[in-house]
Amino acid sequence: MTGDAGARLVDGYAQVVFDLDGVIYLIDRPIPGAVEAVGRLHAEGRAVAYATNNASRRSSQVADLLTGMGVPARPEEVLTSAAAAAELLRDRLPAGAPVLVVGAEALRAEIAAVGLSPVDRADESPRAVVQGYGPQVGWTDLAEATVAVRGGATWIATNTDRTLPSGRGPLPGNGSLVAVLRTALDREPDVVVGKPEPGLFATAARRVDGGRTLVVGDRLDTDIEGARRAGLDSLLVLTGVSDVPELLAAEPARRPTYVAHDLAGLFDPAAVVRVPGTTDAGGWSVTARDDRLELSGAGRPLDALAALCAAAWSASAVPPVRAGSPEATRALTALGLPD
Repeated sequence: MTGDAGARLVDGYAQVVFDLDGVIYLIDRPIPGAVEAVGRLHAEGRAVAYATNNASRRSSQVADLLTGMGVPARPEEVLTSAAAAAELLRDRLPAGAPVLVVGAEALRAEIAAVGLSPVDRADESPRAVVQGYGPQVGWTDLAEATVAVRGGATWIATNTDRTLPSGRGPLPGNGSLVAVLRTALDREPDVVVGKPEPGLFATAARRVDGGRTLVVGDRLDTDIEGARRAGLDSLLVLTGVSDVPELLAAEPARRPTYVAHDLAGLFDPAAVVRVPGTTDAGGWSVTARDDRLELSGAGRPLDALAALCAAAWSASAVPPVRAGSPEATRALTALGLPD
């Protein structure tokens, strides 16, 4: 339900900006329904963009990856934290300045592409350290970065995602590697470029003159918070990192406009819900009993979720949820909430 009975969510927006991992694909496989959803948007002539914190691929590589999965994409549609970090350093440093790169080869390539000189060691007098995710990053890389920052180099992090989604569950992301330097240096990065900073989304939104942009993501702490900082509506899909318990506990800065199980929510009014709803709507009722939230009634699980968000987000602390009817038990199970 989007507020207009029978209306498709996507019809209210000129552009849809997707996160990648956990929304379009999981590691190297498209998430069911993603190829069809993006193809449908293109067929309808809607603008599409992709915003990713993953700094291990260049925009052209991401576009090739997507196209190989059956998702047609052009490099100019892809906004990466690696490219954004390189552009920021280009604007701050003189041409040819040395920059110590901690991350994948794609990040080095972005630094070189803007006229700066990627280096590996602190004794090469880097003016800045740029740190992004790379599966081969090791202790030596982090040690060189520590020495360089301590020596006065500006510290730029492409993003601070604590984890990356995988088929085996969340794995350490760039935020976990940034935490190593944070511990060693006892300080924060000078600049964090990627989500939840609003820059990637704001850049995408400027591309549609006068049209509204919808951000679709799977993480409350990056995609949804970044969309809110950019002043954009957002759709949380439950195909990646953030789940319903995290949603119910979300602070105001991380609360989405809409929630859907997957990208079908863009087109099917029955597959999406606006949050929060009210505590007594859609056939459901949520009441506070014995330091718990009790869900009673019957209806769509997504409508139950909207009602639970209304109750949980108005509470000072999120109480446990229990079912007050057999239908409620089934709804909580569908939402991944223990009864």
